[in-house]
Amino acid sequence: MVNIVSRIDDAVKVANVLASVSDKTGLDKFVPSLLGINPHLRVYSTGGTYLALQQILGEKRASDHLFAVSDYTGQPEMQGGLVKTLDFKIYMSILSETYNEAHVSDMRRVGAVPFDMVVVNLYPFRATVAEKDVSPERARANIDIGGPCMVRAAAKNFIRVAVVTDPADYSRIIAELRANGGKLSLATRFELARKAFAHTAEYDAAITAYLNGITLDDVRNSYTVS
Repeated sequence: MVNIVSRIDDAVKVANVLASVSDKTGLDKFVPSLLGINPHLRVYSTGGTYLALQQILGEKRASDHLFAVSDYTGQPEMQGGLVKTLDFKIYMSILSETYNEAHVSDMRRVGAVPFDMVVVNLYPFRATVAEKDVSPERARANIDIGGPCMVRAAAKNFIRVAVVTDPADYSRIIAELRANGGKLSLATRFELARKAFAHTAEYDAAITAYLNGITLDDVRNSYTVS
């Protein structure tokens, strides 16, 4: 049955953030600024982003505000980082609706918190395949799976979640949060959702174009095929 929503908040306070970025440009200013606006902010992060934020925040602030996604979900990352965020609890945190009592009960049952902001950008597929003589295997390895899933989930739930895919948006998001008591408007969340869906559509189009531009022989020559 389709879940139909009738009540939402125009402005949503940012209290819980999920961050997993390939491009870490601006992260050193963005996350400390978020903490400056909301000193009780909690940031859940993965892999290289988690390590980068540990350095950015320093030991004391990281211990108070930064949490590994693997600790949150209770599931360690798959070797090679192949699976980090594809977890029921993560998507409950993104897709839940705070006015839905059944959702609130589900969240309470597993100890989940609602993510108010999802900061994600994707593996650099376009940049990788633009390199000279890149192999199909290297291209394949740079196809992001968890990132687009999180982006799409957060964009779908723009009624309460801000999805941030472009570091160029960090400064204006901070400006709005400062001007509005740590809250983001529906107008901004809707605009960010539009941008996010365009981002994943362009990403999939780039993958399709690359795969259509190589041959089966190109693929076979990347491997020892038994």
